[in-house]
Amino acid sequence: MAIKNAQRLRLNGSTPKLRRLREDAVEILEAALKAADPYRAVERALTLEGDGLKVGSHTLTLKAYRRILVIGGGKASGRMAEALEQILGNLIDGGVVIVPRGTETDLRLKRIKALGSSHPLPDEEGVKAVGEMLNLLEDVDEETLILAVISGGGSALMTYPAEGVSLEELREITSKLMLAGARINELNAVRKHLSAIKGGRLAAKAQPATIVSLILSDVVGDPLDTIASGPTAPDSTTYRDAVEALKRYGLWTEAPSSVRRRLEAGLRGEVDETPKPGDPLFTRVLNVVVANNYTAASAALSRAESLGYRALLLSTRVEGEARVIGGLYASIAQEIFSTGHPLKPPAAIIAGGETTVTVRGPGRGGRNQELALASALWLRGLNALVASMATDGVDGPTDAAGALADGMTVERAEALGIDPLQHLNRNDSYNFFKPLGDLIETGPTGTNVNDIAIILVR
Repeated sequence: MAIKNAQRLRLNGSTPKLRRLREDAVEILEAALKAADPYRAVERALTLEGDGLKVGSHTLTLKAYRRILVIGGGKASGRMAEALEQILGNLIDGGVVIVPRGTETDLRLKRIKALGSSHPLPDEEGVKAVGEMLNLLEDVDEETLILAVISGGGSALMTYPAEGVSLEELREITSKLMLAGARINELNAVRKHLSAIKGGRLAAKAQPATIVSLILSDVVGDPLDTIASGPTAPDSTTYRDAVEALKRYGLWTEAPSSVRRRLEAGLRGEVDETPKPGDPLFTRVLNVVVANNYTAASAALSRAESLGYRALLLSTRVEGEARVIGGLYASIAQEIFSTGHPLKPPAAIIAGGETTVTVRGPGRGGRNQELALASALWLRGLNALVASMATDGVDGPTDAAGALADGMTVERAEALGIDPLQHLNRNDSYNFFKPLGDLIETGPTGTNVNDIAIILVR
């Protein structure tokens, strides 16, 4: 879980001070990634002591169960499953986890099957994989313990449309909501009410088994019903919320026919709502968050302090338009440089969360790259940098995790004939940073705990 082009990022600094800042930024970001490793997160959360399996503050007596099954999905679910096999070994009787296509062959699993699916838009292979998972659950009983590994990306990877909803039209409305800049809770309110397993419905299908869900959170604030669309959690949203989300972004009238039919039937009470808080089915369900954005941000903070920075964790709940947040982070750098507030240099500000991009242009990029590009416009001339990275290693529909901008980024771009404002207006941040060599490249990391941004000033 390292930054592959770390050396180039360091050497791209135009001055000794900027090279030092870049070197430190790489170390801080890598510390965040290391802390979010899903294998280690499961190891921290689970302890096997004799016949007792300790999960957080809860202890399960394993002799009460005849079978142990593992299910789940998400970008981190494969590594989480590997940790479960390491801890429980032959106690696991079988399982199915759904991971991003192409990563399943990298996993060393013996008793749990890893199946590949598509992200961020679902595909038919994902539907088939969920079908195989559901087949595994057909004969569960009260003596079955199900360990579910859930992480970000699970909403797309674990797709199983509700009756009457076509996969193609589900893909269409999902894509439109993403392009409109819908927040994750809005997007997932729609997904849950068009699904046969999301919004607690997977837990319902696994009754009367005991379910322990180990969750790696990629959602700001860790709402259990939003992470991977909450397959084992009570759902706080309704059909009304789903319809209102579509109307908010002007998508209701152009929503595909099967989508409208399903949601309208829900409004009329003709199809069941998702299970809500207080539903008795959740008495046999335990949901445990094993790692989140705070885990990664705290590690970044500690690493910054060890490198000699006065460090501050600003927030792990940053949301909003990426270009606006980028300008804000640059203004914080300016304030530190000019007044020493909120910290005197050398200063490190750590922030986490997940911004959004309202796509207006034909360019290529991701929210972290757009944030860094927007910050570059206001960092000019400062011994400062802003770097922002998706911890899953995939920032938008690109092969980059994010980007790094410093006080010389705009000058370097202009020397190459690259107009930063034009690229920002075209949502073309990838093609801005690519020729500069300032994309952050990790490849898929196998984890996902939102985004990490750092502001460094010397």
